[in-house]
Amino acid sequence: MSLHSPPPSPTHLKNALSLSAPDAPAFSLRSRSPKQVLSPCLSSAATRHFAARLILETFVEAGAPRDILWDAKPHIGSDILPKVVTAISQRIEQLGGVVRYRTKLVDIRIDASGAIIGIDVQSSQDAAYEPIETKHLILACGHSARDIFELLKDHNVALAQKTFAMGVRIEHPQRDIDRAQYGASAGHPALGAAPYKLVAHLPNGRSVFSFCMCPGGQVVAASSEPFHLCVNGASLNARDGRNANAALLVNVTPEDLPNDDPLAGIELQRACEAAAYRLGGSNWNAPAQLVGDFLAGRASKAPGKVKPTYPLGVTWTAIDEALPQHIVESLRLGLPLLGKKLRGYDRPDAVLTGVETRSSSPVTVTRDRTCHAVSTPGLYPCGEGAGYAGGIMSAATDGIRCAEALIADL
Repeated sequence: MSLHSPPPSPTHLKNALSLSAPDAPAFSLRSRSPKQVLSPCLSSAATRHFAARLILETFVEAGAPRDILWDAKPHIGSDILPKVVTAISQRIEQLGGVVRYRTKLVDIRIDASGAIIGIDVQSSQDAAYEPIETKHLILACGHSARDIFELLKDHNVALAQKTFAMGVRIEHPQRDIDRAQYGASAGHPALGAAPYKLVAHLPNGRSVFSFCMCPGGQVVAASSEPFHLCVNGASLNARDGRNANAALLVNVTPEDLPNDDPLAGIELQRACEAAAYRLGGSNWNAPAQLVGDFLAGRASKAPGKVKPTYPLGVTWTAIDEALPQHIVESLRLGLPLLGKKLRGYDRPDAVLTGVETRSSSPVTVTRDRTCHAVSTPGLYPCGEGAGYAGGIMSAATDGIRCAEALIADL
């Protein structure tokens, strides 16, 4: 989507758009794949940022529940979040902005000095490219916009490898997590479904940690390319599903990659996702394994008491082939340690569903402290895809930061 409208004042950043003049800034926000589900969780360090109240109030004005204004771990819900996004888009249009749906960025035009002079976009309804003249481009493409990273590399925009994480989704009965966290108070209506956040530091020098924990949630599809399978997690606002799930991850550092290509992390993600697709039966079933079988090094054949929630079905197997060896080794070392921190976490029939590869971007679009791309004047890399955020709140905060930088340049 490209957005164009009169520029905001710094006191009205929630309405920040770009100019409609020929040299106005263009905002490019690549939409997620229709198969992907927006993560509903707002919890992050960014909730403590100076702009957090503005962001949360903007969500509430757009239809999010008011309790996110005071909850220590604010949560909108995957059933409500699409309505919130729609309301924000409508507000942009009411203010004179233009929201371009089903429109992708296909090229960036750069002059001899390396500066932005325009972009080309393409609607799904039209084979022709549409040129947009601009000297300013906020690129907020999301961490799965692999075609954009390839485009940036082709234009010699400075990119760098960054640490990211991969692993699996782990599922337990939510009532067991409630009992482990709340004891005798589990089930009290004032408490709701219990969350958790776990980390174990391992003797091999690595760590295994939970991420994007979804109380009463569901494991969902997050694939964005044919024949490549990856998963994510989501919770509805009520958080009343039978299972708790979370990503269980291990970091992948630049030292773990086979070469210094800035897109080497993407190629590793793709290799794992292709392996997961094959292990699942090449029919969009996800590969799944019981924790007890995983720790014993044997393939699973059937579920135990914990039933997987992945909606397209699972194939019981061994997940080792779908992940790098250091991740498999670290998960095997870490699960028993996490079981000592949260009772029952390593129960033998807990379900591991693979693979979780998109927890964050494996690429940084290199920028300076003022949000300007170091190689490309007029380009403002923004948010998760550019390597500067890791969730809803931090991405919104970074969007404000980039908007302020653009305003200062006008």
